[in-house]
Amino acid sequence: MKFKIGNLKLKNRILLAPMLEPNDIAFRLLCKKAGCSLNFTGMTSSLTKNNLILEDKPALQIFSNSTKGIKDIIKRYDKIVSLWDFNLCCPSKLSKKLGHGAFLHNDINTIKKILIEIRSSTKKPCTVKLRKSENSIKIAKIVENIGFDAIIIHPRTFSQGYSGNPDYNFAKKLKRSVKISVIYSGNVNLKNYKKILNDFDFIMIGRESIGNPNIFSIMLNKKPRIQFKDYLKLAKKYNLKYKQIKYQAMNFTKNQKNAKQLRKELINAKTVKEIEIISRKFN
Repeated sequence: MKFKIGNLKLKNRILLAPMLEPNDIAFRLLCKKAGCSLNFTGMTSSLTKNNLILEDKPALQIFSNSTKGIKDIIKRYDKIVSLWDFNLCCPSKLSKKLGHGAFLHNDINTIKKILIEIRSSTKKPCTVKLRKSENSIKIAKIVENIGFDAIIIHPRTFSQGYSGNPDYNFAKKLKRSVKISVIYSGNVNLKNYKKILNDFDFIMIGRESIGNPNIFSIMLNKKPRIQFKDYLKLAKKYNLKYKQIKYQAMNFTKNQKNAKQLRKELINAKTVKEIEIISRKFN
């Protein structure tokens, strides 16, 4: 069975949430191998000059507080990505300082200009990721009217950050307010994902996937096969930095029986080779 966001066909309704640190190319490729139907990148500035590695054909999430750079980044990567997502969700101190992400919610005129710029620059599907706010439903209707294909709702407030409970009823209220697809994000796990899929068109897996790409296989009733050695192989292929590899190695220890000891050893590791030797002790 095929599912769609706009004209993009997907094999299932389970997506990888846009996380800044975890979602490097190696991790995204493993999530895709495990069954994730669409990866989202971490949020990326519309003004970035970095050379983005997008071989998994992900949804590229961009952030901005103006239309500056929007057309350029879309022109640069439009043939590679599967979908464009605009971040109106990030609650970080940097987002607050620069007035983007969740802190743009009160500037409706700027939001409209950015959304129109995105929509007019590509024929690929477009989505917006929102947080809960007084203007979320108003913004959702604007998103729909401008011709975007879906809305992602993370129903925590700016002040909650990633703590406390998501307001599930608010998310359902937002879904009822629009006719386009709504993707649910926020504390999705193995205990609740089936219920959420009954209420929403798609779900996003975020923190539960960190160090555990196999969560996608489990949700799809497939045998988990991903191991840290698979990540390490891809990390070397794409020349990922030592610091990133060590970060992911720490993440992958969370499902290990000897996790505490492994983390102690990894803390003292100074090279990728040392990380590789330690990782041989992973189950």
